[in-house]
Amino acid sequence: MNRFDVIVVGGGINSLITASLLGKAGKKVVVLEARDQVGGLASTTEFAPGFRCNIINDTLKWIDPRVMKDLNLEANGLALIQPEVVQVTLSENGEHISFNRDPRLTAASIANFSQKDAKSWPAFIEYIEKLAQFLERLYQLTPPELPNIGLSEILPMRLMLGPAFKHGTRGLVDLMRVAPMMMPELVDEWFENELVRSAISMAGINHLSFGPFAAGTGYNLLHQHVHGKGVFHNTQFVKGGTGELAQVLASVAGSNNVEIRTGSKVKSIDVENGRCNGISLTGGESIQADRIVSGLDPKNTFMNLVGTSNLNPNFHTQLNNIRYRGSTARVHFALNKLPEINGILQDQMKTVFSVGPSIEYQERASDSVKYGTIAENPTIEFTIPSLINHEFAPGGKHVLSATVQYAPYHLRDQVWSSKLNEQLKNNVVRVLDNYIPDFSSLIETTSVLSPKDLENEFGLTEGNLNHGEMTLDQFFFMRPTMSTAQYKSPIENLYLCGPGTHPGGGLHGTNGFNSAREILKG
Repeated sequence: MNRFDVIVVGGGINSLITASLLGKAGKKVVVLEARDQVGGLASTTEFAPGFRCNIINDTLKWIDPRVMKDLNLEANGLALIQPEVVQVTLSENGEHISFNRDPRLTAASIANFSQKDAKSWPAFIEYIEKLAQFLERLYQLTPPELPNIGLSEILPMRLMLGPAFKHGTRGLVDLMRVAPMMMPELVDEWFENELVRSAISMAGINHLSFGPFAAGTGYNLLHQHVHGKGVFHNTQFVKGGTGELAQVLASVAGSNNVEIRTGSKVKSIDVENGRCNGISLTGGESIQADRIVSGLDPKNTFMNLVGTSNLNPNFHTQLNNIRYRGSTARVHFALNKLPEINGILQDQMKTVFSVGPSIEYQERASDSVKYGTIAENPTIEFTIPSLINHEFAPGGKHVLSATVQYAPYHLRDQVWSSKLNEQLKNNVVRVLDNYIPDFSSLIETTSVLSPKDLENEFGLTEGNLNHGEMTLDQFFFMRPTMSTAQYKSPIENLYLCGPGTHPGGGLHGTNGFNSAREILKG
């Protein structure tokens, strides 16, 4: 029977980071991935003959600098492309707002809509950067164990003193005020033009099932701008596609003597007397280890792999209270030529485009989640990744990949099907036709991934990309539950490292880094 120091279940970004750091520390580690390739939410694949796409994430908002440094990712081949224009918010009349790495250029673009808003822009991004710096420090911490907090938990909190000294008590007060805000409250304090306001609001609703009028969207906006260095809507592309991030991490893991097994689906995490000592694969093989680390979401880890019979009733209740409610879909279009976007030059197209022209539009789209329907006019962010990575499409042809909100996992009186996927696609095409002349005529083939498809393909409970909603009641010491917020579960020797842990979703790798640190302490 095989035996390792550590078994890592799942081959996503955080799993690979945790495995690499443990391997680097001298542990004998194996990563078990059910799919035929590692990467999870950072996967790149061919979706039609000759056409490739980033299945879920086209861009990176940020990567934890500790991961970049400790795993030496740049030297190991990770190349990040940082476009000068990080996002363009589209309007139907062909007049758009360009968000630039240079804030002066962003202000100049905003000035076309409001001189007052343009003057407010420098102070606003300085304000957001100040608050994001508090989160940067907070994200490095392992949440304290409440209510049994002691000196060992308090001492690391001194990391928070840096931004506190820099920005004073007022900075902390501002953080506590902005995080619970809804988007209209935040933008009301700064801006008057509706397109500017809606452009900012798009960051607050990113990958949420809630609309801009939901409390706590202020926190989600700040989360998107951690390590953003003052660049609003900060965007980075991975050269070679997002899947290249996973390949680099897999290579680093291999150099640290980590064994990676794809096509290895875990059937159960084996528990005896409240202690786990190994796993069983669907093929019948058992593997033993001193520690098990799961990169899967909490429901899959505990309900499906550990089994409810091994959970105490109180913990079982906590798990049932975690909200997932995935409502983000992906639609990939294979196009017969490069689309023309009204008001956009070809050399301005290597960026992210957003469609959500007013806060009211965004809120109406989010209403579909309440009513269990697919949004007729969804909010959309799209890229043309074939302009970034030419190998994504045959010569002269292109790929357009759209992230679509709101397409709820839970539908009223119906279930996701190929017919509903077609309806979702048609809704997206109809919206994009308003910005891209004759868009529908460019389409050769389409790949649609509903939240149900994401659940089936990637094991994401309810198709939630963050392994649980990014809300304040599922934040810090409450993520995923109060008894598992320290990356260690109530079951002895079982740890967590996925996005369901602090500090939440994204391809930043902080979860995996923090988890490895806690495992090595043990």
